[in-house]
Amino acid sequence: MLFDLASLTKPLVTAPLAFEHLDLDRDWASELGFKDWPGPITPRLLLSHAAGLPPWLPYTGESVAEQVANFQAWASHPLLRKAAWGESTYSDIGFRLLAEILEIAAGRDWRAMGEELSGLSAAPWAECPISMPPGADMDAWGLATDTPFPPQHPSLPHDANARAGMKGHAGFGATPESAANWLEKWNKKYPKLMAIETNKSNDGQIWGLGLQRLRAGQGSFAELLNRLATKGPSVIADEGTDEPLPAPSHVPAAPSEWWFHLGYTGPALFVRPSDGACILLLCNRLKNASQLLNVEELRARRWQLLEKACGNTDSNSKLNQH
Repeated sequence: MLFDLASLTKPLVTAPLAFEHLDLDRDWASELGFKDWPGPITPRLLLSHAAGLPPWLPYTGESVAEQVANFQAWASHPLLRKAAWGESTYSDIGFRLLAEILEIAAGRDWRAMGEELSGLSAAPWAECPISMPPGADMDAWGLATDTPFPPQHPSLPHDANARAGMKGHAGFGATPESAANWLEKWNKKYPKLMAIETNKSNDGQIWGLGLQRLRAGQGSFAELLNRLATKGPSVIADEGTDEPLPAPSHVPAAPSEWWFHLGYTGPALFVRPSDGACILLLCNRLKNASQLLNVEELRARRWQLLEKACGNTDSNSKLNQH
């Protein structure tokens, strides 16, 4: 089965390509068309979401520089908000620019480079993941542009942001087998480069270069992950769509040794560079044919998958560990 990695494309494909092909401290602002920007736009800042770019804008054919300069509907939706240069604000737009920079620097298509490096599959796919209804992009789209919402397409990712311009931030998929093959190679090199405290968001969240620091504390994924016996990379795949039992409440504490990234469609990546522990969850957030799990329900699904990996719950589910 093919899983839509969604934003896990960022740490598993785009960030590794940036390390392989780019000078992380070169300023690309002028070449990308940005004028009077508050600071440089470097791959390092884009990897840490600190180049001052907003979380999201619909892809309408304009350049990012033109769109940001001309956009007026700020604060009309949580995805449509300004960001401060030098402060981490999670941005799909920043990783779109990383893909554009990679294509300029390497003279090759980002998707082709990603497939060659990782062995993962770039959309459009012949074998499609589970179809999912649109998410927050549909709500924000009409507030941001008069361009029609992109129609569903069976060979492309579910969300409008990805379908209309998925370079850099989304668009790759993985089977359990292809994920396991790439994760073994990825884990030997990239966590040490990415899990480096680089910038903070305005709520104190710590970002490295494509990965975020996971907080410890009661009910945290970090506390659960510390009980796992696995060392090295492990892929846990779940094809189910049953509604999960609630996960325990999370009381955040200090940053842990674990770093992570989440995908909107359900998958999650957790790494602990100190000993090479690395867990990739392949799951989806489909609740039924027309509904998605909300944030807490999706957290509960991820929690149950990790608990099964610990051997603390029954294994009567479609769970495969590689």
